[in-house]
Amino acid sequence: MAWTARLKRLRDHAERRLPVVTTLTGRLLSANLLDAATRLAAQAFLAAVPLLFALAAFTPHSVREQFLASLRTMFGLAGRSDQALQEVLGDSTDAALRETTGIVGLVVALVSATGFSRAMARVCERAWGLPRAGTRIAAWRWVVWLLVLVPAVLLLGPLRDGLGAGMWLGAPLVLLASTGVWLWTQHLLPAGRVSWLPLLPGALLAAAATSALALTARLYMPTALNRALGEYGSLGLVLTVLSWLIVLCAAVTFAVTIGAVLAVEPPLDRFLARPGDDTGADDQRR
Repeated sequence: MAWTARLKRLRDHAERRLPVVTTLTGRLLSANLLDAATRLAAQAFLAAVPLLFALAAFTPHSVREQFLASLRTMFGLAGRSDQALQEVLGDSTDAALRETTGIVGLVVALVSATGFSRAMARVCERAWGLPRAGTRIAAWRWVVWLLVLVPAVLLLGPLRDGLGAGMWLGAPLVLLASTGVWLWTQHLLPAGRVSWLPLLPGALLAAAATSALALTARLYMPTALNRALGEYGSLGLVLTVLSWLIVLCAAVTFAVTIGAVLAVEPPLDRFLARPGDDTGADDQRR
């Protein structure tokens, strides 16, 4: 048919003019990115919930208040959802019960948290076509990433408020900080097998995606959380948060993968790829 032939000609023309489109399409369709994002979201949820109870049990009141403020900023919490979070992080719970749940939460968090780190590391490695790093080399990186990630979430609230100046300063500060976090994440978790400069497109895309989702979360999540709590109780809260995490992790997974393709394909490769760069060389030596 005429329209089929025309579409084929347009596709061939696009492939000749923009070969990155072909590479990017093939990577997005072949890498099982949605499966990877779902696993990443599940591991994030399994790590975050027990960690929340551990923070409530063992951190000072000021730290809990700051963490609560950051979560309010991220999700725009109000009403029943905000009250439920205050019951976990507040001082109203019996001290002995809070300490017991905190110990259990800390043990579960320590067991499950490295699974989150490993899932994030695998996302970065797949984006760059790298084999898995050896446990001996990567294990300490998983722990360090988590130890930095928790304070980063804690500081999100003050940054989004522009350190008191408002959103006009907060939005660029969050974007800049997020870019730094994702740049460092992509370098740390794959065991430093990719140099810093080629990681920049993925970091910028991931920062833009997470910042945009954080803004939309303030519009969508309060209503969704309160409705879920009202209709289904705690189970509705779990399903709503997990759904949001899947969207967030999918955005990060696609951003990192697209950034990796853009960094090694024309026209950005001439600016970002360094002579002699070989992302797999270090791994083969290890």
